Amino acid sequence: MIMEQNIVGRAAEKNRLKRYLESPRSEFIAIYGRRRVGKTFLVKELFEGRFAFRMTGRENVNTEEQLTNFAYALAEEGQDVTIPSSWLEAFSMLAHSMEQLGEGPKILFFDELPWLDTRGSNFVSALEHFWNDWASYRNDIKLIVCGSATTWMLDEVINNRGGLHNRVTHTMLIAPFRLSEVEQYFKVRGFYYERSEIIECYMAVGGVAYYLSLFEPDLSVTQNIETLCFLRGGELQNEFPRLFQSLFKKAEKYIEIIYALQQKGMGMTRKEIIEKVGVANNGNLSKLLRELEECEFIRSYVSFDKKKKEQVYQLIDPFTLFYLHFMHNTSDAMPGFWSKMQTSSAYQSWCGHAFETVCLLHLEQIVNALGISGTINQPCSWSYRPQKALIEDEEADSDLQKGAQIDLLIDRSDKTINVCEIKYCQGEYEITKQYDATLQQRLRTFKKSTKTRKSVVPTFITPYGLADNMYARRVVRQVTGEDLFTMPR
Repeated sequence: MIMEQNIVGRAAEKNRLKRYLESPRSEFIAIYGRRRVGKTFLVKELFEGRFAFRMTGRENVNTEEQLTNFAYALAEEGQDVTIPSSWLEAFSMLAHSMEQLGEGPKILFFDELPWLDTRGSNFVSALEHFWNDWASYRNDIKLIVCGSATTWMLDEVINNRGGLHNRVTHTMLIAPFRLSEVEQYFKVRGFYYERSEIIECYMAVGGVAYYLSLFEPDLSVTQNIETLCFLRGGELQNEFPRLFQSLFKKAEKYIEIIYALQQKGMGMTRKEIIEKVGVANNGNLSKLLRELEECEFIRSYVSFDKKKKEQVYQLIDPFTLFYLHFMHNTSDAMPGFWSKMQTSSAYQSWCGHAFETVCLLHLEQIVNALGISGTINQPCSWSYRPQKALIEDEEADSDLQKGAQIDLLIDRSDKTINVCEIKYCQGEYEITKQYDATLQQRLRTFKKSTKTRKSVVPTFITPYGLADNMYARRVVRQVTGEDLFTMPR
C-alpha cells in the first residue's frame, strides 16, 4: 500500500515514481536536489512498507563503517549476513538476497549515495557492475538513488562517462515548493496564515520544506523569521555556508559567483561574471553555472533583442538573497532586529526585489493567469542605455535619449509582448500621474529602441491589484498575489 497522506504537493513527482514502479523493466532512478528540500521524505513516505532494501550513507566515516552499515541494513530485511569486505561483495550479497524474494517489483533505496563513495572504496565501479551485470537484465528491480551533493550526483551518476554512462533510466530534480504547496504545507500543520503572510514568508526563505518545518504555528511570520534568522542560536543563522558545502565540491567558487550576482539584480552575462569573479572562460565555468541553475539558485535568460551568446544569469533563490541582504555580518543583531527593520527604507527596497523574485519563480502561474499558456512564451528582461553621443544630440528622439529598464517581458509566439511591471505594496497599488508618465515613456523607448512590430500589452503584477483610477484603466492585464497560488502542473 502506497502511503501518501503525509506528502504535501509533489503531484507530478508522485505520478512519475508510481509509473516507474509499474513499468515492465528494471529502473535506475536518480533523485537529486538541494539540501533539505524533501527528497528523502518523498521516497520514504511514498514507498513505506514496500522497500526490499534501503540504507542511508553516513557522513565522514570510512569504507569499513559504511560496509557495516550496509550489512545492518540487509539484516533488517531478515537476511543472515556478515559484513562484506568490499562494495563488490556487498552488491553480490544484495543481488543474492533479492533473488530469494518472490515476484513483484523490488524497491532498492540508497539515500545519501555520495557519502558511500569514500576514498579508495571503488563504490561507483561496484555499483556499475551491480547494475550492468545483474539488475539491468531483470525486469523487477527498481533502484532509487538519492543525494544532496549535486556535483557528485551529476558527475558520478547522471552524467557518468564510464560504466554508468546512459544507464540511469530516469532523473528527477526535486525543487523547492511553490506558493500553493507552501500554503498546503502550513494548513496541514495547523497554521492559519493568510496568503499575504505566506508570500512574505516565501520572500524570506522560499519553498524549502525543512525551513518551513522550523516555523512555529503560534508565532507570526515576522516572529518566526526573527527567531530562526536573527536571534543568537537561530537554526538558520549558519545555513548559507552549510548549504553550499553540502551541495557542491569546492563550494568557494560557487559562492563567489553568488556574491557577484547579488550585486546586480538583473543578472550578469558570462563575460561580466568572468571579469568580476576572475574565473577562466572554460567548461568548468559552464559546469558551475549549470549546477547552480539545476538547484534553482540562479536562472538564465536571453535579454530581449539580444543573441543567445549574450545569455544573462540572475540570482533567484529567496533565502540566499535574504541572507546576503540582511543576515550576512549581522550575527550580533539586537533582539527585535527584524521587526524594527520593517520600518526602514532598506526593508521597503528589499520587498520590491524579493517580490520580483517570487514572481520569477511563478512564471507558470503568471502565464496561466494571463490566459496565454497556449502560446510559446519566452520570459526575459530588457534594459536600454543610450550612448553619450545620442544624449548630447539636440535633434535626437527624446525617448531614445533616456535609459529604461523592464524586469519582466513575456515574449509570445502570437506576436504579442506582455510588458510586466512588478510592484509590491501592502494594499492596492495606485498608479499616479507621474508614474503613468514614466511608464508611457518606458513603453515608447522600448518600442523605438527594439523596433519591435509586436503588440505591447502593459501588465501589472501586484499582491492586491491596482487601485481604480483613470491610469489603472489603461492597464490591459493584471495579475495578483492570488493568481500566484494556483497549483503547478
